[in-house]
Amino acid sequence: MSATQAGGLARNLKNRHIQMIALGGAIGTGLFYGSAASIQLVGPGIILSYVIGGLFIYLIMRMLGEMSTQEPVSGAFSHFAYRYWGAFPGFLAGWNYWLLYILVSMAELSVVGIYVSYWLPGFPAWASALTVLVGITAINLINVRFFGECEFWFALIKILAIIGMIVLGLVLIVFGLGHESTGIDNLWIHGGFLPNGVHGLLLSLVVVMFSFGGTELIGITAGESDDPANSIPRAIRQVMWRILVFYIGALTILVVIYPWNQVGMEGSPFVMIFSRLGIPAAADLLNLVVLTAAISVYNSGMYSNGRMLYSLAEQGNAPKIFLRLNRNRIPAAGILFSSACTLVIVLVNYLIPEGAFMQVMAVATAAATLTWMLIVLVHFRFRRAHRRQGSTLRFESPFFPYANLLTAAFLLLILAMMTQLDGTRNAVWILPFWIGLLYAGYRIAGLHRRPEGPRARLGVNPESAAGID
Repeated sequence: MSATQAGGLARNLKNRHIQMIALGGAIGTGLFYGSAASIQLVGPGIILSYVIGGLFIYLIMRMLGEMSTQEPVSGAFSHFAYRYWGAFPGFLAGWNYWLLYILVSMAELSVVGIYVSYWLPGFPAWASALTVLVGITAINLINVRFFGECEFWFALIKILAIIGMIVLGLVLIVFGLGHESTGIDNLWIHGGFLPNGVHGLLLSLVVVMFSFGGTELIGITAGESDDPANSIPRAIRQVMWRILVFYIGALTILVVIYPWNQVGMEGSPFVMIFSRLGIPAAADLLNLVVLTAAISVYNSGMYSNGRMLYSLAEQGNAPKIFLRLNRNRIPAAGILFSSACTLVIVLVNYLIPEGAFMQVMAVATAAATLTWMLIVLVHFRFRRAHRRQGSTLRFESPFFPYANLLTAAFLLLILAMMTQLDGTRNAVWILPFWIGLLYAGYRIAGLHRRPEGPRARLGVNPESAAGID
């Protein structure tokens, strides 16, 4: 049945679902596995890296939260770019975010095999990835409340584990727990707090920002929230400080109890640390947690991709087949298509099992930076349009327009730093090619020749849209 016949997407997500979806999307491989790469770049200064990155992500989420609370729709920033900027920005925002979460999904699947091999050294990484892909696709096709419940419990497991790890780490630092207490000397005795200087700090922000990818899912969930006016602001306020506490708290414990220059890339640094400290039960438990975390982020990514394709089809920027919903009002066509696209990583894991994660992470970080930049720029136009209309904003983001200008400069800095790292340099050069490819597709499809503008397609009153251009 079509979207219209079904009455659109089901609004069955509660506030607790939305919070856990946002946490589930953000707390995953970037923290549990990718943190090893950022620690090697900056040392104990990783704590400062996450403070800086978290501040800018919070500003971006407040901008997105202002727009999503005012207009709670599936597709979030793609819808806002389409409505307040124009047809191509909406096309670019939607398809770029879809690609971003395809890449994030691939990154999560690429490390599933690493975690499974901790217990089963001979088990093929591609087989682990395929098993998770099939299971999570099935979960997303049942109904949105079932997805919300699954993600709630996935996210809760890793949150409780992080809290437990922080507590256990504090015990090791202060009392030793059968070992010699570590104290906090590791923060400075191996070359200082910033052993690689400010340049190392700036380079580490590249991996740190990948870790924060997924917080935008708060905006995507607005279209299926049962009370978006209250749940979206509450989720943004609560989720952001929790993410900062979990990230900064966990990483502080990590670099205090173990020398930063001995943290490798052979697995999750959290698992390896507890294993090397002679706490095998804790290491096994943490490995289960990081595996759950990767599955959780993949679950959130599959949810996001289906809704983004649905929103693009509503705008006329994707084939109409993506408007088709199943009997539970799930965008099944978009979910199945996205799932099929992530099958590529199964092949990548088969061909290059050792280097898949970092290669995918680099392109995902570039795509995420473009998404965040679009949110910042679209928010300018959104705020200007609503000011001219005299609208009362329900959840106004702070420090406009200075926060937008500062955040845009920070995102440009991230792209500049990516050109300084061998593993991420190529991703920056791919970005303009990707934008050009999307523009070519947009022109070839003739979308620029549509007689009705984006506002007419979305049912916006031309008078109320005054000043949008």
